[in-house]
Amino acid sequence: MNDEPNVTDHDKGEPEELHGPPQRPHRGIVARLRNYLLAGVIVTAPVSITFYVSWLFIDFVDRQVTPLIPAKWNPETYLPFGLPGLGLVIMVFVLIMIGALTAGFIGRFFVRTGEQLLAQMPVVRTIYSALKQVFETVFAEKSTAFREVVLIEYPRRGIWAIGFATGSTKGEVQHLVEDEEECVNIFLPTTPNPTSGFLLFLPRQDVVFLNMTVEEGVKMVISAGVVTPPDTRPMAEQLKPRYALKKEKPEGPSKVD
Repeated sequence: MNDEPNVTDHDKGEPEELHGPPQRPHRGIVARLRNYLLAGVIVTAPVSITFYVSWLFIDFVDRQVTPLIPAKWNPETYLPFGLPGLGLVIMVFVLIMIGALTAGFIGRFFVRTGEQLLAQMPVVRTIYSALKQVFETVFAEKSTAFREVVLIEYPRRGIWAIGFATGSTKGEVQHLVEDEEECVNIFLPTTPNPTSGFLLFLPRQDVVFLNMTVEEGVKMVISAGVVTPPDTRPMAEQLKPRYALKKEKPEGPSKVD
């Protein structure tokens, strides 16, 4: 007869983890595959969308310009395949030729004559004048329009917004400012569509000019702050805020318990 007590695995001091629920190693594999999938989407999506939008633009220009080319001058007439981008190349070449012709004396004469004719049309002259001024301002070599990103407090003190400086305020608006304080024209874009927004006239002392480029500012606006450019200033300036919010003290006597 065996008088020895029955010894179980629990009595032998084995860890309880061995008796717990079985491990599921496939969970780690699924999580890793999911991360790889998201990384692949992040890498390929911007490239794919960029190529797709570019292809749509090139195809649109080709469909508008290529039919205007005479058959004997069209390379696609003699080739068994089409030439993507042919219309875009021809359009760029034509614009270069127009710019070269208008730079001469005869070209300037025709431009002035055409502008005089447009100035006689009641509605067309307003549209043409506004568009011409905008394009001349934006594409001028020495222009600073949309070349500076600024930080302003909008819509109230303590709330900051990204904007773009379009130049110094001039004309009647600047003359009506109290004490003739210099103002700056600020375009405040909306998110995620930066083509719409508000035109603000702010004192220069209330405008913070940033080091980021216009391209970085536009990306930040379109992405709603998801894409944030790095701070390129020296570390000493990064650690010291230049524009701290000044909290106003409440008026009247303080409450005493």
